[in-house]
Amino acid sequence: MSVFIINEPYVKDFNRTQRWAARTRGRVLRAPDWLAYATAVLEREGIPVKLFDFPARDWDKDRLRRLVNEQRPDFVVLDSTTPSIYSDIECARMCKEAGATVLMVGPHASARPEETIELADGAVDAICIGEYDYTVLDVVKNYPHLETVNGICFLDRGKPKRTVFRPLIEDLDSLPFPAWHHLDLLRYFDGSKLYPYVDIFSGRGCPHSCTFCLWPQVMHGRKVRLRSPENVVDEMERDIALCPKVVQGGEFFFEDDTFTLIKSNAVAICEEIVKRGLKVKFSVNARTDTADEELFRILKAAGCRELLVGFESGDSNVLTHMQKRESVDDARRFMELAHKTKLDVHGCFVIGLPGETEDSIGKTIDMALGLGLHTVQFSGAVPFPGTRYFDYCKENGLLKTEQWDLWLEDGEQAAVVDYPGLSRDRVKQAVDEGLKKFYFRPSYMLKFLFQTRSMSDLYRKLRGARNFLSYLWNERRAT
Repeated sequence: MSVFIINEPYVKDFNRTQRWAARTRGRVLRAPDWLAYATAVLEREGIPVKLFDFPARDWDKDRLRRLVNEQRPDFVVLDSTTPSIYSDIECARMCKEAGATVLMVGPHASARPEETIELADGAVDAICIGEYDYTVLDVVKNYPHLETVNGICFLDRGKPKRTVFRPLIEDLDSLPFPAWHHLDLLRYFDGSKLYPYVDIFSGRGCPHSCTFCLWPQVMHGRKVRLRSPENVVDEMERDIALCPKVVQGGEFFFEDDTFTLIKSNAVAICEEIVKRGLKVKFSVNARTDTADEELFRILKAAGCRELLVGFESGDSNVLTHMQKRESVDDARRFMELAHKTKLDVHGCFVIGLPGETEDSIGKTIDMALGLGLHTVQFSGAVPFPGTRYFDYCKENGLLKTEQWDLWLEDGEQAAVVDYPGLSRDRVKQAVDEGLKKFYFRPSYMLKFLFQTRSMSDLYRKLRGARNFLSYLWNERRAT
């Protein structure tokens, strides 16, 4: 028996493993972490498995066809996202024609399992819904008796059938570490992070109710589950052995929805890092309502470089509509403490959520410019299936298409919602406007260059700047 787990090709630079699946303006490329967990689970069971990341290798569909026809795996596991789903099914058909049993995982197939199975028309044998680490293993071990596997959808006598719901994984320490040894970690890049960077999770789940946020609503649920600090730092030590450059100018990035949510666990991880004498840099996701001077100082002492924060909007009405449960005042207090404790902050902003107006767009851009942020990202709001934002848009006649391949424009993120008085084109324009106003300030550009820490930091900055300028140039040519 052999299993191939594949982050399949789509358009060049497509980043399917982030929360907003698209080719990003900064050409971010993130490792397929969830696929790497599923790979590790199979390996631990002694099942021959290979993990392939086609976008990282710049491999196309012809290469996929040759791979599966030459090596003839028994099972192939493919990821799915909303804008790529038709292409994902095309890839599934290639694998099916090579004789493989095809499983599909990921947010789009999880949100729309019946629809996806029917669209695949026999090319996909089963969909593993939601958190799939152990579901993939169970399908492989029990195939073809799919009715015995919890948490899947499959064709039964020509009709989609769901099996019993699979509970979330309670003991995250029971999971093996991601199978990074199948990948070249130096291929992954994000201009807002030190190079190279390695993703790590200390927990899964988020208790908050932001209407647009995909992962808690579709993949990992609202219940927070935490790994033990010892287990987390064990993984960091393993990753350093696999990729020594992560401590030679690079960093770890804690991809938890909110690393700072449970202060006691965040502190315990920091204390474990210090106890073991690890000289690491790391960044974490945080919320403004978790601002805490003691925590920030402990994070800094353990090697934390940057806090990544979803400020989302500078307008209180928009924050209320998205059920963010944070305020503009929270944002200002957070930044005061971050500056006081000398932690950089990467600010994330979303334009085009319900309640957005020209006035609120202006407030958001002004807020991004005035907070003293280290780096920013602006995104156009996308109502992904499975989220309450999607349901809202559909119920109110705002969704302009459910033809999923129209959710990108030549690989770039496309706005698919028109509001009265706020067009899709205006949302896209505002995103670019915010980025240009932030990054093209002369004072920022000088600071950006003169605060370079090392050759790897210079590489990161120059590559990130080149990627963004390339995006702007292509947009200019398109218009």
